[in-house]
Amino acid sequence: MAEKRKLFEEVGTEQPRVAPAGGMIDRKQGGARGAIRIWLMVIFALVAVMILVGGLTRLTDAGLSITEWKPLTGALPPMNAADWEAEFDLYRQIPEFELQNDQMTLAEFKGIYWWEWGHRQLGRVIGLVWAVGFVGFLVARKVPTGWVPRLLGLGALGGLQGAIGWWMVSSGLDGDMLDVASYRLAIHLGLAFVIFGLIAWYVFALGRPERELMQARRVREAKLFSMGTGLMHFAFLQILLGALVAGIDAGRSYTDWPLMAGGFIPPQPFQLAPWWRNFFEEPGLVQFMHRMAGYLLFAFGVATWLRARKSPNPDTRLRFNAVMAMLTVQVVLGIVTVLYGAQLHIAITHQLGAVLLWVLIVRARFGAQYPKVQSIRGRLK
Repeated sequence: MAEKRKLFEEVGTEQPRVAPAGGMIDRKQGGARGAIRIWLMVIFALVAVMILVGGLTRLTDAGLSITEWKPLTGALPPMNAADWEAEFDLYRQIPEFELQNDQMTLAEFKGIYWWEWGHRQLGRVIGLVWAVGFVGFLVARKVPTGWVPRLLGLGALGGLQGAIGWWMVSSGLDGDMLDVASYRLAIHLGLAFVIFGLIAWYVFALGRPERELMQARRVREAKLFSMGTGLMHFAFLQILLGALVAGIDAGRSYTDWPLMAGGFIPPQPFQLAPWWRNFFEEPGLVQFMHRMAGYLLFAFGVATWLRARKSPNPDTRLRFNAVMAMLTVQVVLGIVTVLYGAQLHIAITHQLGAVLLWVLIVRARFGAQYPKVQSIRGRLK
């Protein structure tokens, strides 16, 4: 009987439970998601600074101060008086100096040179940070499954951005151009915001486990995501129009608001021939387009915000609240920029507003695609 009792006790003894060691999805994905996210956040910050420095380079008319493209040797600035004279001689040969800055001194040239050199140098730093991080994670086999093409794509876009930057600068080195071609400036800035938005999306994605993203996708808010996508595209169009305004200094042409030279439409908006040039080079028409697009963007932003207020997820509502708040601030900054003739500090603040608004729109769109659903227990607290 003793042996039977012992057998009975062994069978009935409760075995300790082993805590789950994570889902198969996360185990399969692997990789150093946290480390890669930090690396991308560093690049994100550098690209943000790059956009602002690029804006200051344009506003200070420094973009044509370096007339050669030397991706490697150009990293070194002039080291002595002879080098400075050589750089200044190259600048003296372009139309901007001959037609606009023929009284410029060497000291004044150094002032604009450092802006352009800093802009290009920052581009080199971004490329180096990307290359070191990507190769390091790849060699260590720490890149999560499916992420190699995305991270490699960022590097490819960065290289393309450098080439487009030189394509933009080259447009102002001959002919009768006093600045770079405005449409090339718009393409250059537009690609910068594309890269910026992709990095932001990747940072948001890497901030949550893969299994959580797959679960959140099942309850995505399709209508709100669609409207968020539309808002993002509309904001991108407005950014391109802003680049056209900056490219020809159209923000300093009409400084009254809400009218333009006393009328709704600026006088002689189609004075250039052929007619299509006016959409890129006529200051009044370009500023008018930027204004009208701003009004429409604000109206669509309000419609998107009202739709977001119906979201059952508090986190999603907060994200779109932030977009609406920043959109309002940006409209006010745009009006102030016009009234004060696009003064340097105001204009760059307006550009900073565009950067912040862009990130907030991408963040809100991500929230609609992968909502953070609050539990019933959390709602009752």
